[in-house]
Amino acid sequence: MALPSLRVDQLESVVARTIAAQPVVDMHTHLYPPPFGTPVDGAFRVVDPNGLMLFGIDEMLTYHYLVAEVFRVVPAWEMPYENFFALSKREQADHVWQNLFLRRTPLSEACRGVVTTLSALGLDPQEKNIEKLRNYFAQANPGQYVDRVMEVANVSSIAMTNDPFDANERARWLRDPMIGNDGRFRPVLRIDPLLVDWPAAARTLTELGYVSQPQVGAAEIDCAKRFLWDWVHRIQASYVVATLPPTFRYPAESNDPTEVAGQTMLEKVVLPLCEDLGLPLALMIGTRRQVNPPLRNSGDFVGKSDIMAVARLCQQFPNNKFMVTMLSRENQHELCVAARKFDNLMVFGCWWFLNNPSLIEEITTMRIELLGTSFIPQHSDARVLDQLVYKWSHARLVVSRVLTKKYKDLLEAGWPVTGDDVARDVRDLFRDNFLEFLSR
Repeated sequence: MALPSLRVDQLESVVARTIAAQPVVDMHTHLYPPPFGTPVDGAFRVVDPNGLMLFGIDEMLTYHYLVAEVFRVVPAWEMPYENFFALSKREQADHVWQNLFLRRTPLSEACRGVVTTLSALGLDPQEKNIEKLRNYFAQANPGQYVDRVMEVANVSSIAMTNDPFDANERARWLRDPMIGNDGRFRPVLRIDPLLVDWPAAARTLTELGYVSQPQVGAAEIDCAKRFLWDWVHRIQASYVVATLPPTFRYPAESNDPTEVAGQTMLEKVVLPLCEDLGLPLALMIGTRRQVNPPLRNSGDFVGKSDIMAVARLCQQFPNNKFMVTMLSRENQHELCVAARKFDNLMVFGCWWFLNNPSLIEEITTMRIELLGTSFIPQHSDARVLDQLVYKWSHARLVVSRVLTKKYKDLLEAGWPVTGDDVARDVRDLFRDNFLEFLSR
Protein backbone atom coordinates (compact mmCIF):
# COMPACT_ATOMS: atom_id res chain seq x y z
CA MET A 1 0.00 0.00 0.00
CA ALA A 2 1.36 3.39 -0.99
CA LEU A 3 2.39 5.75 1.77
CA PRO A 4 0.28 8.89 2.08
CA SER A 5 1.67 12.05 0.58
CA LEU A 6 3.07 14.67 2.91
CA ARG A 7 1.12 17.87 3.39
CA VAL A 8 2.67 21.22 2.61
CA ASP A 9 2.72 22.09 6.32
CA GLN A 10 4.72 18.89 7.05
CA LEU A 11 7.44 19.40 4.48
CA GLU A 12 9.81 21.69 6.35
CA SER A 13 10.08 19.53 9.46
CA VAL A 14 10.27 16.21 7.56
CA VAL A 15 12.96 17.47 5.18
CA ALA A 16 14.99 19.02 8.00
CA ARG A 17 14.84 15.86 10.13
CA THR A 18 15.74 13.64 7.20
CA ILE A 19 18.72 15.74 6.19
CA ALA A 20 19.95 16.03 9.77
CA ALA A 21 19.79 12.24 10.18
CA GLN A 22 21.54 11.37 6.90
CA PRO A 23 25.25 10.52 7.31
CA VAL A 24 27.39 12.33 4.75
CA VAL A 25 30.14 10.92 2.58
CA ASP A 26 32.40 13.96 2.29
CA MET A 27 33.88 13.45 -1.18
CA HIS A 28 36.61 16.09 -1.12
CA THR A 29 38.65 17.40 1.82
CA HIS A 30 42.25 18.13 2.73
CA LEU A 31 42.05 16.28 6.05
CA TYR A 32 44.35 13.57 7.39
CA PRO A 33 44.22 10.91 10.11
CA PRO A 34 46.59 11.03 13.12
CA PRO A 35 49.49 9.01 11.61
CA PHE A 36 50.18 11.97 9.30
CA GLY A 37 51.20 13.95 12.38
CA THR A 38 49.84 16.86 14.41
CA PRO A 39 51.91 20.06 14.62
CA VAL A 40 51.54 20.46 18.39
CA ASP A 41 50.73 18.21 21.34
CA GLY A 42 48.22 18.77 24.11
CA ALA A 43 50.51 21.24 25.87
CA PHE A 44 50.93 23.20 22.60
CA ARG A 45 54.51 22.08 22.28
CA VAL A 46 55.67 21.67 18.69
CA VAL A 47 56.01 17.93 18.12
CA ASP A 48 55.76 17.72 14.31
CA PRO A 49 56.08 21.16 12.71
CA ASN A 50 55.12 19.72 9.33
CA GLY A 51 52.28 17.57 10.67
CA LEU A 52 49.28 17.38 8.36
CA MET A 53 46.45 16.60 10.79
CA LEU A 54 45.17 20.04 11.80
CA PHE A 55 42.56 20.68 14.49
CA GLY A 56 41.79 23.06 17.33
CA ILE A 57 41.00 26.72 17.82
CA ASP A 58 44.38 28.04 16.68
CA GLU A 59 44.16 26.14 13.38
CA MET A 60 40.58 27.31 12.83
CA LEU A 61 41.46 30.95 13.46
CA THR A 62 44.56 30.93 11.24
CA TYR A 63 42.85 29.26 8.29
CA HIS A 64 43.46 31.29 5.14
CA TYR A 65 39.83 32.44 4.89
CA LEU A 66 40.23 34.29 8.19
CA VAL A 67 43.76 35.48 7.51
CA ALA A 68 42.56 37.24 4.36
CA GLU A 69 39.65 38.72 6.31
CA VAL A 70 41.74 40.04 9.18
CA PHE A 71 43.85 42.07 6.74
CA ARG A 72 40.63 43.79 5.68
CA VAL A 73 40.31 45.29 9.17
CA VAL A 74 43.98 45.52 10.20
CA PRO A 75 45.54 46.41 6.85
CA ALA A 76 49.09 45.70 5.81
CA TRP A 77 50.27 49.27 6.44
CA GLU A 78 49.35 48.72 10.11
CA MET A 79 50.35 45.04 10.40
CA PRO A 80 52.75 44.20 7.54
CA TYR A 81 52.27 40.77 6.04
CA GLU A 82 55.76 39.66 6.96
CA ASN A 83 55.22 40.71 10.58
CA PHE A 84 52.01 38.69 10.83
CA PHE A 85 53.57 35.56 9.36
CA ALA A 86 56.59 35.94 11.65
CA LEU A 87 54.26 35.47 14.64
CA SER A 88 53.74 32.03 16.16
CA LYS A 89 50.55 30.20 15.25
CA ARG A 90 49.19 31.02 18.70
CA GLU A 91 49.97 34.74 18.31
CA GLN A 92 48.36 34.82 14.86
CA ALA A 93 45.24 33.20 16.33
CA ASP A 94 45.15 35.79 19.11
CA HIS A 95 45.34 38.56 16.51
CA VAL A 96 42.46 37.10 14.50
CA TRP A 97 40.35 36.46 17.61
CA GLN A 98 40.82 40.00 18.88
CA ASN A 99 40.10 41.73 15.60
CA LEU A 100 37.39 39.59 14.01
CA PHE A 101 35.54 38.24 17.07
CA LEU A 102 36.00 40.64 19.97
CA ARG A 103 36.34 44.03 18.29
CA ARG A 104 33.79 43.24 15.59
CA THR A 105 30.71 41.08 15.23
CA PRO A 106 31.73 37.78 13.56
CA LEU A 107 29.18 38.00 10.75
CA SER A 108 31.17 36.56 7.84
CA GLU A 109 30.62 32.93 6.93
CA ALA A 110 34.16 31.99 7.99
CA CYS A 111 33.73 33.67 11.38
CA ARG A 112 30.24 32.30 11.91
CA GLY A 113 31.65 28.88 11.08
CA VAL A 114 34.01 29.06 14.06
CA VAL A 115 31.12 30.03 16.33
CA THR A 116 28.94 27.20 15.00
CA THR A 117 31.74 24.69 15.52
CA LEU A 118 32.50 25.76 19.08
CA SER A 119 28.82 25.66 20.02
CA ALA A 120 28.26 22.24 18.45
CA LEU A 121 31.26 20.86 20.37
CA GLY A 122 29.67 21.99 23.63
CA LEU A 123 31.82 25.08 24.13
CA ASP A 124 30.56 28.57 24.88
CA PRO A 125 31.98 31.09 22.40
CA GLN A 126 30.28 33.91 24.30
CA GLU A 127 32.78 33.35 27.05
CA LYS A 128 35.27 34.94 24.67
CA ASN A 129 38.21 33.52 26.59
CA ILE A 130 40.46 31.93 24.00
CA GLU A 131 42.65 30.24 26.63
CA LYS A 132 39.69 28.24 27.93
CA LEU A 133 38.93 27.21 24.37
CA ARG A 134 42.54 26.12 23.89
CA ASN A 135 42.39 24.02 27.03
CA TYR A 136 39.48 22.02 25.58
CA PHE A 137 41.45 21.07 22.48
CA ALA A 138 44.61 20.44 24.53
CA GLN A 139 42.86 17.48 26.16
CA ALA A 140 41.84 15.87 22.86
CA ASN A 141 43.25 12.51 21.83
CA PRO A 142 43.69 12.91 18.05
CA GLY A 143 42.27 9.52 17.08
CA GLN A 144 39.28 9.82 19.38
CA TYR A 145 38.77 13.43 18.34
CA VAL A 146 38.33 12.37 14.71
CA ASP A 147 35.46 10.15 15.86
CA ARG A 148 34.00 12.98 17.93
CA VAL A 149 34.02 15.48 15.07
CA MET A 150 32.62 12.97 12.59
CA GLU A 151 29.85 12.14 15.04
CA VAL A 152 28.92 15.79 15.62
CA ALA A 153 29.07 16.58 11.89
CA ASN A 154 27.29 13.28 11.04
CA VAL A 155 29.97 12.43 8.47
CA SER A 156 30.48 8.72 7.82
CA SER A 157 33.49 8.88 5.47
CA ILE A 158 36.13 11.47 4.59
CA ALA A 159 37.98 11.67 1.29
CA MET A 160 41.51 12.91 1.95
CA THR A 161 43.49 14.50 -0.86
CA ASN A 162 46.97 12.98 -1.13
CA ASP A 163 49.68 14.76 -3.10
CA PRO A 164 52.81 12.76 -4.07
CA PHE A 165 54.33 15.97 -5.45
CA ASP A 166 54.40 17.41 -1.92
CA ALA A 167 57.71 16.35 -0.41
CA ASN A 168 56.41 16.38 3.17
CA GLU A 169 53.45 14.14 2.44
CA ARG A 170 55.32 11.92 -0.03
CA ALA A 171 57.99 11.13 2.56
CA ARG A 172 55.32 9.95 4.99
CA TRP A 173 53.79 7.55 2.47
CA LEU A 174 57.19 6.18 1.49
CA ARG A 175 58.26 5.75 5.12
CA ASP A 176 55.06 3.98 6.18
CA PRO A 177 53.07 2.20 3.43
CA MET A 178 50.21 1.62 5.92
CA ILE A 179 49.88 5.27 6.89
CA GLY A 180 46.63 5.67 4.99
CA ASN A 181 45.07 2.52 6.40
CA ASP A 182 42.28 4.23 8.36
CA GLY A 183 38.77 3.14 7.43
CA ARG A 184 37.39 6.59 8.19
CA PHE A 185 39.44 8.16 5.40
CA ARG A 186 39.28 7.48 1.65
CA PRO A 187 42.56 8.33 -0.18
CA VAL A 188 42.42 10.44 -3.36
CA LEU A 189 45.41 11.09 -5.65
CA ARG A 190 46.20 14.72 -6.51
CA ILE A 191 48.27 15.31 -9.67
CA ASP A 192 48.29 19.07 -10.38
CA PRO A 193 51.91 19.38 -11.65
CA LEU A 194 51.38 16.66 -14.27
CA LEU A 195 48.80 18.89 -15.95
CA VAL A 196 49.93 22.45 -15.19
CA ASP A 197 53.71 22.37 -14.56
CA TRP A 198 55.42 19.49 -16.34
CA PRO A 199 59.01 20.77 -15.72
CA ALA A 200 58.35 20.66 -11.96
CA ALA A 201 56.67 17.27 -12.28
CA ALA A 202 59.64 15.97 -14.29
CA ARG A 203 62.04 17.01 -11.52
CA THR A 204 59.99 15.12 -8.93
CA LEU A 205 59.69 12.03 -11.12
CA THR A 206 63.44 12.04 -11.75
CA GLU A 207 64.14 12.39 -8.03
CA LEU A 208 62.00 9.28 -7.46
CA GLY A 209 63.71 7.24 -10.17
CA TYR A 210 61.33 7.87 -13.08
CA VAL A 211 63.94 9.75 -15.08
CA SER A 212 62.23 12.48 -17.14
CA GLN A 213 63.27 15.52 -19.16
CA PRO A 214 61.57 18.95 -19.22
CA GLN A 215 60.48 18.23 -22.80
CA VAL A 216 57.83 15.52 -23.12
CA GLY A 217 58.67 12.53 -25.29
CA ALA A 218 57.92 8.83 -25.35
CA ALA A 219 60.21 8.15 -22.37
CA GLU A 220 58.49 10.83 -20.29
CA ILE A 221 55.06 9.43 -21.11
CA ASP A 222 56.21 5.99 -20.04
CA CYS A 223 57.72 7.32 -16.79
CA ALA A 224 54.60 9.30 -15.96
CA LYS A 225 52.42 6.23 -16.58
CA ARG A 226 54.53 4.14 -14.21
CA PHE A 227 54.60 6.90 -11.60
CA LEU A 228 50.83 7.38 -11.70
CA TRP A 229 50.15 3.64 -11.66
CA ASP A 230 52.47 3.15 -8.69
CA TRP A 231 50.90 5.95 -6.65
CA VAL A 232 47.30 5.02 -7.43
CA HIS A 233 48.05 1.56 -6.06
CA ARG A 234 50.28 2.74 -3.21
CA ILE A 235 47.53 4.85 -1.67
CA GLN A 236 44.59 2.82 -3.07
CA ALA A 237 43.09 5.96 -4.60
CA SER A 238 39.32 6.27 -5.00
CA TYR A 239 39.71 8.84 -7.74
CA VAL A 240 42.25 11.23 -9.25
CA VAL A 241 41.97 15.01 -8.82
CA ALA A 242 43.61 18.15 -10.21
CA THR A 243 43.07 21.84 -9.52
CA LEU A 244 43.33 23.88 -12.70
CA PRO A 245 43.52 27.60 -13.55
CA PRO A 246 40.69 29.40 -15.37
CA THR A 247 42.94 29.50 -18.44
CA PHE A 248 42.66 25.72 -18.85
CA ARG A 249 41.56 24.82 -22.37
CA TYR A 250 41.00 21.53 -24.14
CA PRO A 251 42.38 21.17 -26.65
CA ALA A 252 45.18 23.58 -25.82
CA GLU A 253 44.81 26.81 -27.79
CA SER A 254 48.45 27.83 -27.81
CA ASN A 255 51.87 26.37 -28.51
CA ASP A 256 53.05 27.18 -25.02
CA PRO A 257 55.27 24.22 -24.05
CA THR A 258 53.69 23.92 -20.59
CA GLU A 259 50.15 23.79 -21.98
CA VAL A 260 51.12 21.30 -24.68
CA ALA A 261 52.90 19.10 -22.11
CA GLY A 262 49.85 19.22 -19.84
CA GLN A 263 47.57 18.16 -22.67
CA THR A 264 49.90 15.30 -23.57
CA MET A 265 49.93 14.09 -19.98
CA LEU A 266 46.14 14.32 -19.83
CA GLU A 267 45.57 12.44 -23.10
CA LYS A 268 48.38 9.89 -22.97
CA VAL A 269 48.76 9.22 -19.25
CA VAL A 270 45.96 10.35 -16.94
CA LEU A 271 42.83 9.56 -18.93
CA PRO A 272 43.97 6.12 -20.18
CA LEU A 273 44.93 5.04 -16.65
CA CYS A 274 41.66 6.36 -15.18
CA GLU A 275 39.69 4.53 -17.86
CA ASP A 276 41.59 1.28 -17.32
CA LEU A 277 41.05 1.38 -13.56
CA GLY A 278 37.52 2.82 -13.67
CA LEU A 279 38.59 5.86 -11.64
CA PRO A 280 36.88 9.24 -12.06
CA LEU A 281 39.02 12.26 -12.82
CA ALA A 282 37.91 15.21 -10.70
CA LEU A 283 38.68 18.65 -12.12
CA MET A 284 38.46 21.71 -9.85
CA ILE A 285 38.73 24.62 -12.24
CA GLY A 286 39.07 28.35 -11.68
CA THR A 287 41.90 29.13 -9.26
CA ARG A 288 44.24 32.02 -10.02
CA ARG A 289 47.24 31.46 -7.81
CA GLN A 290 49.00 34.19 -5.81
CA VAL A 291 47.50 37.42 -7.11
CA ASN A 292 48.83 38.86 -3.83
CA PRO A 293 51.91 36.75 -2.97
CA PRO A 294 52.66 38.32 0.45
CA LEU A 295 49.34 36.89 1.65
CA ARG A 296 50.70 33.38 0.98
CA ASN A 297 47.84 30.81 0.93
CA SER A 298 45.36 33.64 1.40
CA GLY A 299 46.55 35.36 -1.78
CA ASP A 300 44.75 33.20 -4.37
CA PHE A 301 41.93 34.51 -6.56
CA VAL A 302 39.13 33.30 -8.84
CA GLY A 303 38.54 33.49 -12.59
CA LYS A 304 35.88 32.49 -15.11
CA SER A 305 36.69 29.28 -16.96
CA ASP A 306 35.90 27.66 -20.29
CA ILE A 307 33.09 25.09 -19.97
CA MET A 308 33.67 23.88 -23.53
CA ALA A 309 36.95 22.38 -22.33
CA VAL A 310 34.91 20.14 -20.04
CA ALA A 311 32.34 19.37 -22.73
CA ARG A 312 35.04 18.38 -25.21
CA LEU A 313 36.69 16.07 -22.69
CA CYS A 314 33.37 14.38 -21.94
CA GLN A 315 32.63 14.02 -25.66
CA GLN A 316 36.04 12.79 -26.77
CA PHE A 317 36.58 10.44 -23.82
CA PRO A 318 33.15 8.86 -23.31
CA ASN A 319 34.59 5.92 -21.37
CA ASN A 320 36.07 8.24 -18.74
CA LYS A 321 34.18 9.58 -15.75
CA PHE A 322 34.58 13.27 -14.90
CA MET A 323 33.64 14.99 -11.65
CA VAL A 324 33.79 18.77 -12.06
CA THR A 325 33.40 21.79 -9.83
CA MET A 326 34.14 25.36 -10.89
CA LEU A 327 35.14 28.25 -8.69
CA SER A 328 33.44 31.14 -10.45
CA ARG A 329 29.76 31.84 -9.90
CA GLU A 330 29.50 32.86 -13.55
CA ASN A 331 30.34 29.31 -14.68
CA GLN A 332 27.62 27.48 -12.78
CA HIS A 333 24.71 27.66 -15.24
CA GLU A 334 26.73 26.54 -18.24
CA LEU A 335 28.28 23.71 -16.22
CA CYS A 336 24.79 22.46 -15.31
CA VAL A 337 23.77 22.54 -18.96
CA ALA A 338 26.89 20.55 -19.87
CA ALA A 339 25.91 17.92 -17.30
CA ARG A 340 22.54 17.55 -19.04
CA LYS A 341 24.41 16.55 -22.21
CA PHE A 342 26.98 14.12 -20.84
CA ASP A 343 26.17 11.27 -18.46
CA ASN A 344 29.88 10.82 -17.72
CA LEU A 345 29.95 14.25 -16.04
CA MET A 346 29.11 14.59 -12.34
CA VAL A 347 28.79 18.16 -11.04
CA PHE A 348 29.83 18.55 -7.40
CA GLY A 349 30.07 21.07 -4.62
CA CYS A 350 30.14 24.80 -4.00
CA TRP A 351 33.82 25.37 -3.58
CA TRP A 352 35.91 27.94 -1.68
CA PHE A 353 34.59 31.40 -2.63
CA LEU A 354 31.22 29.81 -3.41
CA ASN A 355 30.97 28.23 0.04
CA ASN A 356 28.59 30.90 1.30
CA PRO A 357 24.93 30.18 2.12
CA SER A 358 23.46 32.70 -0.34
CA LEU A 359 25.47 31.24 -3.22
CA ILE A 360 24.96 27.61 -2.19
CA GLU A 361 21.20 28.23 -2.12
CA GLU A 362 21.20 29.87 -5.54
CA ILE A 363 23.41 27.21 -7.13
CA THR A 364 21.65 24.24 -5.51
CA THR A 365 18.27 25.57 -6.61
CA MET A 366 19.49 25.92 -10.18
CA ARG A 367 21.03 22.46 -10.17
CA ILE A 368 17.83 20.82 -8.96
CA GLU A 369 15.84 22.69 -11.59
CA LEU A 370 18.19 21.50 -14.34
CA LEU A 371 19.45 18.14 -13.05
CA GLY A 372 16.89 16.88 -10.55
CA THR A 373 18.85 15.12 -7.82
CA SER A 374 21.62 13.77 -10.10
CA PHE A 375 24.50 15.85 -8.67
CA ILE A 376 26.54 16.17 -5.47
CA PRO A 377 25.43 19.36 -3.71
CA GLN A 378 28.43 19.92 -1.48
CA HIS A 379 31.80 18.80 -0.22
CA SER A 380 33.48 20.41 2.76
CA ASP A 381 36.92 21.14 1.24
CA ALA A 382 37.96 21.25 4.92
CA ARG A 383 41.64 21.61 5.82
CA VAL A 384 41.07 21.77 9.57
CA LEU A 385 39.21 18.79 11.04
CA ASP A 386 36.81 20.91 13.10
CA GLN A 387 35.56 22.65 9.94
CA LEU A 388 33.55 19.53 9.13
CA VAL A 389 31.14 20.62 11.85
CA TYR A 390 30.16 24.01 10.52
CA LYS A 391 30.49 23.30 6.83
CA TRP A 392 28.04 20.42 6.98
CA SER A 393 25.77 22.09 9.53
CA HIS A 394 25.42 25.17 7.34
CA ALA A 395 25.13 23.17 4.11
CA ARG A 396 22.36 20.99 5.54
CA LEU A 397 20.33 24.07 6.45
CA VAL A 398 20.63 25.50 2.95
CA VAL A 399 19.85 22.25 1.12
CA SER A 400 16.89 21.75 3.46
CA ARG A 401 15.44 25.12 2.48
CA VAL A 402 15.91 24.41 -1.22
CA LEU A 403 14.38 20.92 -1.10
CA THR A 404 11.43 22.11 0.97
CA LYS A 405 10.63 24.77 -1.61
CA LYS A 406 10.97 22.31 -4.51
CA TYR A 407 8.79 19.67 -2.84
CA LYS A 408 6.17 22.35 -2.17
CA ASP A 409 6.23 23.30 -5.85
CA LEU A 410 5.79 19.65 -6.78
CA LEU A 411 2.86 19.14 -4.41
CA GLU A 412 1.16 22.22 -5.79
CA ALA A 413 1.65 20.85 -9.31
CA GLY A 414 -0.24 17.70 -8.32
CA TRP A 415 2.50 15.12 -7.62
CA PRO A 416 2.52 13.36 -4.21
CA VAL A 417 5.68 13.42 -2.09
CA THR A 418 6.14 10.84 0.68
CA GLY A 419 8.62 10.57 3.51
CA ASP A 420 10.27 7.71 1.65
CA ASP A 421 10.71 9.94 -1.39
CA VAL A 422 12.45 12.53 0.75
CA ALA A 423 14.71 9.91 2.39
CA ARG A 424 15.74 8.48 -1.01
CA ASP A 425 16.49 11.89 -2.49
CA VAL A 426 18.52 13.00 0.53
CA ARG A 427 20.46 9.73 0.53
CA ASP A 428 21.27 10.21 -3.15
CA LEU A 429 22.44 13.79 -2.69
CA PHE A 430 24.56 13.28 0.41
CA ARG A 431 25.92 9.78 -0.23
CA ASP A 432 24.80 7.55 -3.07
CA ASN A 433 25.37 9.81 -6.09
CA PHE A 434 29.07 9.90 -5.28
CA LEU A 435 29.43 6.23 -4.36
CA GLU A 436 27.49 5.03 -7.39
CA PHE A 437 29.50 7.26 -9.73
CA LEU A 438 32.69 5.73 -8.32
CA SER A 439 31.42 2.22 -8.91
CA ARG A 440 30.08 2.64 -12.46
